[in-house]
Amino acid sequence: MKKPNIILIMTDQQRWDTINSNGFKHMITPNLDNLSKGGITFTSCFAAGSTCISSRAAMFTGMYPHNTGVYSFNRWAHQNIWVRDLGKNGYYTANIGKMHLSPMYADDVFHERFVVENKCQEFEKFGLKPDKWSEYLNSKGISRPVERRYKYPGWKQMLNSVVWEYDEEDHIDSFVGNKAVDWINNYNGKEPFFLQIGFPGPHEPYDPPERFLKMYDNKNIPAPVMQDGELNNKPPEHIGHQKRFSQMKNDSVIDMYNADISDITKMRKHYYANITLIDEKIGGILKALEKRGFLKNSIVIFTSDHGDSLGDHKLPYKWLMYDSMIRVPLIIKDFRKNRNNRIKRTDKLISLMNIGPTILSYAGVKIPSYIEAEPINEYLDNGSTKNLPEYVFTEDNYIVMIRSEKYKLVYYISQEYGELYDMKKDPYELKNLWNIKKYSKIKEELKETLLNWIAESSYFNGAYKHSKSVYYSVRWPDHKRKIYNLI
Repeated sequence: MKKPNIILIMTDQQRWDTINSNGFKHMITPNLDNLSKGGITFTSCFAAGSTCISSRAAMFTGMYPHNTGVYSFNRWAHQNIWVRDLGKNGYYTANIGKMHLSPMYADDVFHERFVVENKCQEFEKFGLKPDKWSEYLNSKGISRPVERRYKYPGWKQMLNSVVWEYDEEDHIDSFVGNKAVDWINNYNGKEPFFLQIGFPGPHEPYDPPERFLKMYDNKNIPAPVMQDGELNNKPPEHIGHQKRFSQMKNDSVIDMYNADISDITKMRKHYYANITLIDEKIGGILKALEKRGFLKNSIVIFTSDHGDSLGDHKLPYKWLMYDSMIRVPLIIKDFRKNRNNRIKRTDKLISLMNIGPTILSYAGVKIPSYIEAEPINEYLDNGSTKNLPEYVFTEDNYIVMIRSEKYKLVYYISQEYGELYDMKKDPYELKNLWNIKKYSKIKEELKETLLNWIAESSYFNGAYKHSKSVYYSVRWPDHKRKIYNLI
């Protein structure tokens, strides 16, 4: 049987509740809605790392952050990466756009790369070679829009929301989408291909072109989820997170503490408009695949690396363990099958960790022993749930999350405080049950399950398998900062 082409489309920092066909009627996503038809949409997919690099490193290595040491801007291109396994087994592999490999320009993972990185990446400042978007802008006499805080008075009160300053075609997500179409139009290889397309948006700054922002003028935008005083019953990292970003010395500075509903609504419209731009580009990608005759033998996967609080709990961005920050969209559609156009959705738990082994299974490639998650092809093909996880896990240094369908526990290593939520009764995570006696048994059971998982994962797939020592800094509280050396 002919091996399928596999197209993995990823956005950066897109929440799970941002697709119209999933019931979020304020969203304008006609192409993702169409992709959902005849495919399977997972509404409870979770990142394994709570930030860009940690999530991507976990997803593409198939190993959790505690086994790779990748929690932030750590190097990870030297790790086992399943894309190489595809390349060794008959696939031509290409990356167009953001991949967030480290080192940034690692060239031994894919056969071909067209590197586009963070919107606000300052290359020259850090002695780095400009990426393809910078080269393109420079060729037009345009500078990459960085240090906007100096251009716009009251930048931190703008909540990183601004209308794109140049032509629509010059926007970073337009650029990536157009280059992906170019690649598809020009691919003449005999091999089946694995194509990773990485859109840098809707990661902040939230800077859509005006045309897309106007689409949301009359939309009823959901209000942020918050409750007066709720952070007082949560670990100090929550208020610290709010305060830290209001004092940043770069463009990420954001005054969420003093923002009102109208400020947050405006920010959200900018964020949603950026998603609509990406959606339009995804439509162009699918049309190009169809025009070349590739689509009928392709599997298309759409997802993101993590979410964005967008003012929920009066908090910005990511790094903590709220669903809004770590729950992402996931659509998988096998175009080889003649399915009806009904949208199949499931709220079964799934992790981004399951994507790698699932892709390898589709490609007929043996799943390497280093991969820690199971393929879900049997669920996709016949509804079998045997390989679906009972729990999902997310890590950020000394903060670790375990979530079942009903409960979520967030464990702060070496601390007496933590978080516990009943996700059925309190889906917005407003009431922390950590210190409520009635829930002490559930808390202890989840802690035991979490710690057993860490121990088993470390033992069976620990860093002793790596060919090199991996040094990384664990972001403990200042009074307990440690350096670990994994051999």
